[in-house]
Amino acid sequence: MHVDNSAEQGQQGARFDAETLADAAREREVELTTFGRVTGRPARVTVWVWGDGQRLYLRSGGGMQRDWPQNLLARGRGILHLAGRDIPVRGRHVTDPAEARAGNGMLNRKYHASFSPSPEGAPLSPAESATFELTPDPAAEPRPQA
Repeated sequence: MHVDNSAEQGQQGARFDAETLADAAREREVELTTFGRVTGRPARVTVWVWGDGQRLYLRSGGGMQRDWPQNLLARGRGILHLAGRDIPVRGRHVTDPAEARAGNGMLNRKYHASFSPSPEGAPLSPAESATFELTPDPAAEPRPQA
């Protein structure tokens, strides 16, 4: 996997290459390994992943009560299992309401779903509040499959 760390990428830093973005667009479900916030033990879950052509996102339909978003929030790192590759990632919790709500449209396009965003000015839905942007973690050592 090639990682683009160019200055044009702005504050967010590293971005996924075109091959990784295309693989994520093709895959209906992917797996994500997070590491326990207390134990550090790996835990692997199946999630939907979507993007805007430049960034990758995922979220927990069950909100922040699920273990994996709490682990990703606490540890900040995980492993995205995509197209036969184990890709070390960093997770940025999306706290901007507009960015979190925009995920509904991207999910609807990819999965032919009908998620409605929470109304502007209202609290985010549990799923919207558990949205994460994934970025490559070039500093991470590759890990064995969990």
